[in-house]
Parts: sequence; C-alpha cells; structure tokens
Amino acid sequence: MSERDEVIDCATRARVASRSLALATRAQKDDALNAIADALVQHAGLIVSANDLDVAAARDSGTDPAIIDRLTLNDERVRAVSAALREIVAIEDPVGQTVRRWTTAHGLDIHQLRVPFGVVAMIYEARPNVTVDAAGLALKSGNAVLLRGSSSAHNTNVELVRVMRAALEQTTIPSDVIQLAPGTTHSAARELMTARGFVDVIIPRGGSGLIDSVVRESTVPVIETGIGNCHVYVDASADIDMAVDIVVNSKTQRVSVCNAAETLLVHADIADEFLPRLMAELRDCGVTVHGDDVMSRFALEALTPFDAVTDDDWGSEYYSLDIAAGVVASLDDALTHIRRWSTGHTEAIVSQDAQAIHRFTTELDSAVIMVNASTRFTDGGEFGFGAEIGISTQKLHARGPMGLAELTTTTYIVTGNGHTRN
Repeated sequence: MSERDEVIDCATRARVASRSLALATRAQKDDALNAIADALVQHAGLIVSANDLDVAAARDSGTDPAIIDRLTLNDERVRAVSAALREIVAIEDPVGQTVRRWTTAHGLDIHQLRVPFGVVAMIYEARPNVTVDAAGLALKSGNAVLLRGSSSAHNTNVELVRVMRAALEQTTIPSDVIQLAPGTTHSAARELMTARGFVDVIIPRGGSGLIDSVVRESTVPVIETGIGNCHVYVDASADIDMAVDIVVNSKTQRVSVCNAAETLLVHADIADEFLPRLMAELRDCGVTVHGDDVMSRFALEALTPFDAVTDDDWGSEYYSLDIAAGVVASLDDALTHIRRWSTGHTEAIVSQDAQAIHRFTTELDSAVIMVNASTRFTDGGEFGFGAEIGISTQKLHARGPMGLAELTTTTYIVTGNGHTRN
C-alpha cells in the first residue's frame, strides 16, 4: 500500500469513527476520558520505558538539552498528563451549545450550534504530552484525531496511542477516534497535509520550521500556532518587587516552552533602582543577558553573564537561559520595539499606571497580553481549559490557547413553518 493509500485509509476510518463519536453523550465521552486517564497511570512503566529509548537516542545525537526536556516523560509527568485528562472531563461539553439564536422578521427560527470539525490532524514536535492532550481534547469536542508526532518521540507516541486505544476498546467510543498517522517520513506527512476532503483541519505545533512547512505545503485548512518571542515591559511605575518576580518567573520557570519570556524592556526612569536587583537574581539563576549599553553596565556590576545584543537576539526564541534586554526611553519606544519583533504570542506589562496599561493592551496586537502577571500563564491548563491543543497566533476563529470550544465549528439550524421566499 502506498503512503497516500495508508493516509487515506487511516483518515477514512477516522471519519467513520467520528460519526459515531458525534452521537455520543457527554457521559460516554467523559467515561472514555477517565478510562484513558486510568490506563495511562496503570501503564506508566511501559510508557516511560518507551520514552527512555527516545531520550537516549536524542542524547546520542547531540540534541539540545531544552528539546530533551520537552521530550522527556517520567512517572510524575505521566500522572500530570493523566490529571489533565480528568480536568477535561470536568469541563462542559461544547458540542451542541447555542452560540446565538434569534427569530427573523419572516418568522424563521435561526439557531447557531457548536459542532465538531470531524477529523483533525495534529503535526507536532518532541513533546509527547501533546499526544495525550490532543487526543483528549479532540475526543471531548467530538472529533477524531490523527496524530503525527516527530520521529524523535516515535517510541513514546506508539506506546501512548496503544494504551489510549486499548482503553477505548473497553468503552462505547470507537478506538479509531485516536490514531497515529502512518509513516515517519516527510513525504508521508505531506500526504497527510494534502488529504483534503478526508481531513478537515490540520494543527501544527512546534518550531517555526515545522509550522511554516505545514502552512506552505498543506491543502487542508490549517489552524496556525506560533512561536513565542514573548516580551516583558517594566514600566516606570512598576512595583519593583513584583517586576523582579515576574521577569524571573517568565524567563526561568521553564525555558523550553513557547510562553517563556525572551525579551525584556525596561523604562529608563526605573532602571537605576530595578536593574541591580534583577541582575543579581538573573545571575543566580544562570541567565545570560544579551543587552544594550545600559544593560551592560548593570550586568557587569552584578557579575551577570552578558553579551552585546544583536538583531538576531531581538528576534530569537531561545528556549534557553538567555534573554535579550534593553532600556527604553518611553512607553512609545517599548511599543514600537514590540511591534517590530513580536511573534504575536504573549506580551506582558508590569505597571501601576492605568493609562500605560490601557495603551499597552489596546495598541499591541498579540494573542495574549498579561498585566502584572508572568508570561508563563499563557497556557490552556492555566486558563482552565484542562489542556490545550496549541496556542494560535493567527486571527481566525481561534486565537491564543485553544481548548474545547476552539475545536468546534458551527451549524445554523433554520426552522420554518412552510416558509418560502418571494
């Protein structure tokens, strides 16, 4: 069977399963999710053993430590993934929800309802937790899912999908609602991306190379997720203690994720008071500052690792203990800088000035804007979605962390009483 035929066969089985899933009640879907959550914990040893093979191969090939961290599963992380599924269980089922309803002047009742997409494909890199998050969110929102993870996590993903499908076989939900897309080559991925009419939507999740490739090559509609060159701006009115905590947490709490801060901008009026304390904290956390001349002076005084900032730094998503940093003369300068370099993911302002906050939140155009909070909160779990399918930086129906509602489209049910149009 050719790669094309394998993809079409997989997608066809997913389509059939999605029709059964569309008829499932919330209780049936929730029972299935709980069964999967139980099975993941019960088979954690097998999952971790499979993951050990992938991690060892990644280390042998010289993979960046930040990527290895994203790849790694242990008992604690498996339990966290299982817990995320139970959080999805607790969330209201979006399928069948009324978006709006009204009666026209002619007496037609128009009812807009949320309905599943049908068959969703996920193409993603490294993080095997996405395998479970995507499967759980797709199932609860009534979609069958085709999972195409990276070859670096292949052993882990095979085991995760085996465990999830085996769990579904003990429920009323058909196991074909969760499948690994066939093949591990780019040509097989291209067959998935061009399976228009068999796959309803594709969601890429990973680095810029992967996302650009899917957007460029796919004939299936794409919900585009984005990389995170996230900025933190410390305003002249910022509370110093709060600003230090937010910057350090945004940068260092977990560096290998898209919502970690990559750029720091500090208002000149607060720099002398703020930067000595911040630099000492960043030094103790092992952060290297890629900064301008003003940042250089404070970094040298605090013995903080330092390099002169370049345009490459301003545009970087480091995934490491590095941060680009500069001092700006005004809020306007900060806004101008962010507009130039932002990827539209998350920006944060630390400020006590209501006017500055208003300008920051209205004049920037990013999926998420934090006010006096760490960029690390841009996350489906933290937003109360249970998990996320990805973080969209586009401007279509889904933007920011995507949960259950973002995995639905709508149908208009129009009811008349023998109505005809003149």
